[in-house]
Amino acid sequence: MELSVVIPVFNEEKNIFSLFNEITVALAGIEYEIIIVDDGSTDNTVEQIHNYKTKNTQIVLLNKNYGQSAALAAGIDMSKGKLIATMDGDLQNDPTDIPIMINEIKKRGVDVLFGRRIERKDNYIFRKLPSKIANKLIHFLTNVKIHDFGCTLKIFKSGIAKNLKLYGELHRFIPLLVQLYGGRMSEIDVSHHSRKFGRSKYGIGRTFKVLSDLIFLIFLQKYGKSPMHFFGTLGSLTFLVGLFINIYLIIIKILGNDIGTRPLLYVGIFLTFVGIQLATTGFIAEYLMRTYYESQSKKPYVLLDFNQEDKQ
Repeated sequence: MELSVVIPVFNEEKNIFSLFNEITVALAGIEYEIIIVDDGSTDNTVEQIHNYKTKNTQIVLLNKNYGQSAALAAGIDMSKGKLIATMDGDLQNDPTDIPIMINEIKKRGVDVLFGRRIERKDNYIFRKLPSKIANKLIHFLTNVKIHDFGCTLKIFKSGIAKNLKLYGELHRFIPLLVQLYGGRMSEIDVSHHSRKFGRSKYGIGRTFKVLSDLIFLIFLQKYGKSPMHFFGTLGSLTFLVGLFINIYLIIIKILGNDIGTRPLLYVGIFLTFVGIQLATTGFIAEYLMRTYYESQSKKPYVLLDFNQEDKQ
């Protein structure tokens, strides 16, 4: 099969009919399947999916609301296409962009092609402004050259999509995950429409979750293969500073001065123990990383499959 279209939905009952209709028209002439993942909807979304599904539709029902990352992961796991497209179920993404993206991903020879919303139809204060700030921050901290991290409309080669390991809120950082995997990526301008029915499931409160995940991924990007390089270096510096402070205070004591009331004494002791703790954490993290690779016979590298390249 050429294409799998993965669509996570949550409480989108009024959008289902138009969603199927638009995809059917846009993908005429392409061998494709639709994998629609219901992420624990509490309205009539599931009933609407059954009413309007086509013969090439797979329905994946999650038993509760897990979030978009888990829903995307479930759909990708079920997919059979050589290419996998992801899009939102709220009709803000335009399925007519998908055939264009299929041609471009083949032409450019990349593993993932990301959509870039050129005229985003969202509230400026609560959606567009936070998104702009987040995009610039992520780009600055990770050096991933993608401008719109939040656009769900993407197209992947199957091999890389199935190895991204999406969980938590990591769907927001798929470009960074692709970079960590060693994938080649590019972006293309896509359309974006105003939401007709329902309301957005995202609010300003997601900012702290995004920042937490970003901190973790930056660490993973820089020190994921060898965490001891981070914890060991930081621990050694901290320990040495504490050690020098303590040696200085010992010399002061030998010279007959009182050090018991000096705040510097507590700083030196504190830094010494923190340094030891950081180094110990580095040993544990390094051991866990080695266990992760060796227990599952994983390789610390990915081979480029030229045969698969020729097929696609």
